[in-house]
Amino acid sequence: NGCATSEDLFWKLDALQSFIRDLHWPDPEFGNHLNQRLKMMACDMIESCIQRTYNCFEMQLKKGILLNPTDYVLPSEICAMVNVVLDAKNQSLKLCAVDGVDVHKYHTKIDDMIEKTSANMRIQLVGKLVSVLDKTLSKLGAYDEGSMMGSFLSFANKKINVTGTGTDLGKSYVSFVRINMDTVTKRIADDLWVLNVMEKWYIDQVELLSKWLTERLDKSLHPYQCTCLAHIVKHVRYMHEKAGVDRERILSNLFLGVSERVSSEYQTHAKRGNLQYRNPIVHTQ
Repeated sequence: NGCATSEDLFWKLDALQSFIRDLHWPDPEFGNHLNQRLKMMACDMIESCIQRTYNCFEMQLKKGILLNPTDYVLPSEICAMVNVVLDAKNQSLKLCAVDGVDVHKYHTKIDDMIEKTSANMRIQLVGKLVSVLDKTLSKLGAYDEGSMMGSFLSFANKKINVTGTGTDLGKSYVSFVRINMDTVTKRIADDLWVLNVMEKWYIDQVELLSKWLTERLDKSLHPYQCTCLAHIVKHVRYMHEKAGVDRERILSNLFLGVSERVSSEYQTHAKRGNLQYRNPIVHTQ
């Protein structure tokens, strides 16, 4: 449920309210006044807790990715900060409302803030993960048809295999996705929040792949690019489907377009003898 500090805060706020309530003040008006003050204090403290947590969350995400982007793993601190905000949502109704009724409108205020913070965390966390795909595609861009670097790398790869195969890079990216999926799934407490992350992560990856391919409509893909993209497209689709992303979202028109382009380019190279002849991407509609 977040961290020891946030759990302690919520427990103490609840204990204080219970203590005052159990005193059964003989003057109901004074008792209600004290209760209102405690609800307002709880609202202010939860708001401060969320703001501080979100500031730390942003600082953590701004830390750079290592030279090899596919080695990146979400820090456990980021997951803990998400859990703090999610736990605050669960605690806020009890701490800011009176018997489940938002008499003083404190709960409405804090609930709106929590929803916005939670949504921003989800967007920024996915953005960090998608940046790894962006860096991976930048590496593939070095093999673009007609570029001097692409010609050099092609020659070097044929002669001494200095750059490895596209499958190697594809496997590295798929391993990155798998590890970070496990991190998010196991360390973040809210299943619905996790599912929303998986859905957005998948959609953003497909959009980025589609954009990258669209920028190369007038160029043929290099065999290195084909093997890497084929591995990524195939396994990312299956991993996100296994993570619970709706099949209709998985097999979107955008994904089918990406899949068709990569398969077509792959088979063209296979007919020329540059690649093993088989369809690298198998999907059932």
